Amino acid sequence: MKSARILKPNEPLSFEEIETPKPQGEQILVRVSAAGVCHSDLHLWEGGYHGPQGTFMKAEDRGVKFPLIPGHEVAGKIESLGKDAHGFKRGDSVLVYPWVGEGSCPACKAGDENLCDKPKSLGVYQNGGYAEYIIVPSAKYLVKLNKLKESEAAPLACSGLTAYTAIKNSGAADGELLVIIGAGGLGMMAIQISKALAKPRVVVIDIDDKRLDEARKLGADFVVNSTKEDAVTAVKGLSEGLGADAVIDFVNSSKTSLSGISMLRRRGRLVLVGLFGGELQLNLALIPLRAFKIIGSYTGNYRDLVELVALAEKGAFKNVVSQTFKLNEANKALSELKGGRVLGRAIISP
Repeated sequence: MKSARILKPNEPLSFEEIETPKPQGEQILVRVSAAGVCHSDLHLWEGGYHGPQGTFMKAEDRGVKFPLIPGHEVAGKIESLGKDAHGFKRGDSVLVYPWVGEGSCPACKAGDENLCDKPKSLGVYQNGGYAEYIIVPSAKYLVKLNKLKESEAAPLACSGLTAYTAIKNSGAADGELLVIIGAGGLGMMAIQISKALAKPRVVVIDIDDKRLDEARKLGADFVVNSTKEDAVTAVKGLSEGLGADAVIDFVNSSKTSLSGISMLRRRGRLVLVGLFGGELQLNLALIPLRAFKIIGSYTGNYRDLVELVALAEKGAFKNVVSQTFKLNEANKALSELKGGRVLGRAIISP
């Protein structure tokens, strides 16, 4: 099968013909129709994440091994099944849940494999969807698609799921002021999902007017270009000086996280999602005095994905896929994403 592999960090992906895997036991072989291009793929490509004071957290120190086929947002059709696989048949249209756990830690036992102590996520710790086929360990990691096109469904496995879980973790309720920092693919999803779940008043903050215009079209009540006005002052002005009930930071850099805390009202919730990285200095006394919460939010569990697909099939939000690349254009796709030239989400269609 054709594949695009990361051989070493910061080197172009290598396009190679490798043996098509054969499903064994409970495994299922899925022919890839679409693989989302995610910022997490960029971090793998770059070899890790930026930490405090210029440090760099290597992906290999977290158990990632190269060469690796990236791609964790995958949808396609079932090609073949291992002898012990049940519940699906050849030709079924499916979305792959990529956040596979090792199965025995407390998170896995609670059904939260995305928070596993020793994760085995597809496209991160195991080969992913930048290829013609992908091996899925079990039918329990598949969601059947009925109305959704595979190209529309693929980004739900990470972008959509991450936005959905972040909205739930924010606790944003009807009429509350919810701030979304970052109008990329996740932010675009979050605007729509927040309106489908709870109908808060949504403020979107970004540095790009085109993205902010799109945010308005998708339901944002207010937009703020933080290069043209102070975002904290703007949010306070929309809340009689009190601040936001909840802030979701899809960038999560040193600058945005500090802004997020500064714009919270008492009892507010800050949900940190993005992996831009950096460091945050806190006035520790303010945490109890203002009783705000800082919450880390990472993707979501299988139940969340099932709920999200059901919402999508009801038409609760629009498809945010804006660009499609061929497999041999994977390097271009990652470069376009890194350069901020993808409005919404991009997919690779082998």
